[in-house]
Amino acid sequence: MTATALAPSFCDSNSPVPVAWSEMLSHRSALVRFARSRLHDPLLAEDVVHDVFEAVLSGRAAFAGRAALRSWLTAILKHKIVDLVRQRAGTDSLDVDDEDGQALALECPLPKPDELAEQRERLAHTLARIEALPTSLREVVRLRVLEDASTKSVCAALSISEENLFVRLHRARKALLM
Repeated sequence: MTATALAPSFCDSNSPVPVAWSEMLSHRSALVRFARSRLHDPLLAEDVVHDVFEAVLSGRAAFAGRAALRSWLTAILKHKIVDLVRQRAGTDSLDVDDEDGQALALECPLPKPDELAEQRERLAHTLARIEALPTSLREVVRLRVLEDASTKSVCAALSISEENLFVRLHRARKALLM
């Protein structure tokens, strides 16, 4: 069979559209580029594109003509890439050894229970120190720092100028650091 011969008629029950093998093959380089950009591995990209053509030729994929041929082939390619990534996701081993034969330890990025307890203790201590500030300083810290209100809204709520707000914040911070 020549390259211009029609591939078997791949269709769904709605509207059969025959696809010429040469027409499919003309999209190969674009499909390979697409796969390389996603997989970052030229050999793997070639394999996935081959799988796309195999699916079309074996009849597992049916072209109904509702989209452009390249769009349809690219959609099949996307699904093949997703299947490949899912398949390979479960193959990484956590039992990898380093040069000394020691298993590599994976450390959780979240704080450990003792670190959490220490953070909570520091927070409680800081909040208690804020409560011990004079009312004028405490209100500024509560609104501007703890509630993250804007400078304009804090000034309006406390009926003070921006300069006075900054002076009070400076004094509050200074008192908290002592």
